Amino acid sequence: MHNIMIPHRIVLILLSLVLVFAAIFGLNWHWLTNYSADILNGLWKTIVLLVSTIIFGFVFAVLLGLAQVSGPKPLAWFARGFCTIIRGTPLLLQLWLLYYGLGSIFPYIPGIRQSWMWPYLTEVWPYAFIVLTISFAGYEGEVMRGALKEVPKGELEAAYAMGMHPCMVFRRIWLPRAIQRVLPTLNGEVILQLKATPLVATISFVDVYAVFSRIRQETFIVYEPLILLALLYLVIAGIITLGFWYLDRRHPSYS
Repeated sequence: MHNIMIPHRIVLILLSLVLVFAAIFGLNWHWLTNYSADILNGLWKTIVLLVSTIIFGFVFAVLLGLAQVSGPKPLAWFARGFCTIIRGTPLLLQLWLLYYGLGSIFPYIPGIRQSWMWPYLTEVWPYAFIVLTISFAGYEGEVMRGALKEVPKGELEAAYAMGMHPCMVFRRIWLPRAIQRVLPTLNGEVILQLKATPLVATISFVDVYAVFSRIRQETFIVYEPLILLALLYLVIAGIITLGFWYLDRRHPSYS
């Protein structure tokens, strides 16, 4: 991560450029102008879903990690059990259980159709948001548990000795030091979250993957939409990697 211009990466970049030029001049792209607006809209929804679930999922993960490290035993057991269940069950199963399971029960709950929640419960995006958020939190919660435990106790004791409030110790020392340790892991988890977003198409959420699936069905063109879709995911993943590389340079992990 500290040297981005190493030989094998240069070779990969050159190979990617060759493949891009071959795809541009050797394949059929006449359909692209007809679907460009839909592609941009789907791409925007994918990015918004990715960013929002990462932000809220990471906040939840910090709470799960903190509960396991310093919370009371019942809360620590709950957090550990939550992480175990989320990590041990497929994301697609979680998505279907929430959308097709709980989602089909809500209309039969008395008074819910007249409540403020009903317009949201009839939409698809809340289910996609909730499932991806808790999935990210379940994985990162266990990572944060380990990172919080690895922060040297001497640093925390020194902060307490200086008269710092526990909340300030957590905000200024404990949490930043833990995040420094999980940056490389967090990079991989964010990319995995990106690659998990196409699953929301199974509940009719129109992300960029769903748009390209419709393009293939309507035009009977297979390879070109899939190639462009793969390139879009690669570009987003590359931006994520560069962002974490920059953060790692600015805030390197140390023991």
